[in-house]
Amino acid sequence: MRDEALLERLTQLWGVSGYEKLVREAIAEEVKPYADKVWTDPIGNLIAFKKGRGEKKIMYAAHMDQIGFMVKNIEENGLLRICNMGWNWAGSAYNERVLFRNGTVGVVGCYGPIEEAENKIEKLFVDIGAKDRDDAKRMVKIGDCCGYFGPYLHLAGGQICSKSLDDRLGCYQLIASLRENPGDLPNDIYYCFVVQEELGCRGSKVAAQQVLPDIGIAVDITPAHDYPNDLTGANKVGDGIAIKICDPSVVADEDVTDAMEQLCVENHIPYQREVIDRGGTDASSMNLTGDGVRTGGICVVTRYPHSQSSVVAPEDIEAGIDLMNAFSARSFDF
Repeated sequence: MRDEALLERLTQLWGVSGYEKLVREAIAEEVKPYADKVWTDPIGNLIAFKKGRGEKKIMYAAHMDQIGFMVKNIEENGLLRICNMGWNWAGSAYNERVLFRNGTVGVVGCYGPIEEAENKIEKLFVDIGAKDRDDAKRMVKIGDCCGYFGPYLHLAGGQICSKSLDDRLGCYQLIASLRENPGDLPNDIYYCFVVQEELGCRGSKVAAQQVLPDIGIAVDITPAHDYPNDLTGANKVGDGIAIKICDPSVVADEDVTDAMEQLCVENHIPYQREVIDRGGTDASSMNLTGDGVRTGGICVVTRYPHSQSSVVAPEDIEAGIDLMNAFSARSFDF
């Protein structure tokens, strides 16, 4: 990989939706030496601009936030009642460790058998080892958030396993592509590190209104279908970068997807066509900006998404960077 140490660092940063400050600060330091202009907007998006020859404005969006939980009540016995910050499966959270921004660690438990929770997060609690409510309040307040604790590891087959690959790997791809942007491309490129995607693609709505791009590309993950789970489709880890065709939130522009496929063939970049019938990305927000924006998606196929142990193939991540670079350097006739 180009800079695996950077990817590992990004995945391990704490940044639950709405509280991306630590991630934004780290990314800002990485992009400042390479961008012509860098700014943070009031909602917390970080935008790095690289000037080209101005044929098109291309916006890449990767979200900085990770899913997590917010404390909504502290019980008399010191257990924490929680609600979702993004989409969590109760089963994957059960018995797992979570981390608060102040360093407090907790374990997720369930009121009753997890099999009877029916994926209701209100059936879960977080145990931080407090003796009672007063003891818990010394460590955590109502409204504090926690995210999954999941170290960066390599599986025996070479795949990467970590928390927050959704979407710190997209942030990594944007940084890597910006580093390799020579500054004389036909297009002006906006590398947008956006907030609160997991809460409804909120940050990209604001960023796209500022940029008003000609083409908007969401750089994100997409669920795998190559292992036993409740989803069906063709997505396979290790089969190349996924070019978004359609999801419930957006139908990718035909000209954009055709251009991506052609570039993959010309540059020998392994790729697969991606269709999912659940979920969505920041492409949906960019698509509906202004008078409308041609949109597409560059996605890394991921097993066990929205968990502390997501799994991806490093070669798929790198193929995504190669596609971004080729796409940024292309002249478009639409």
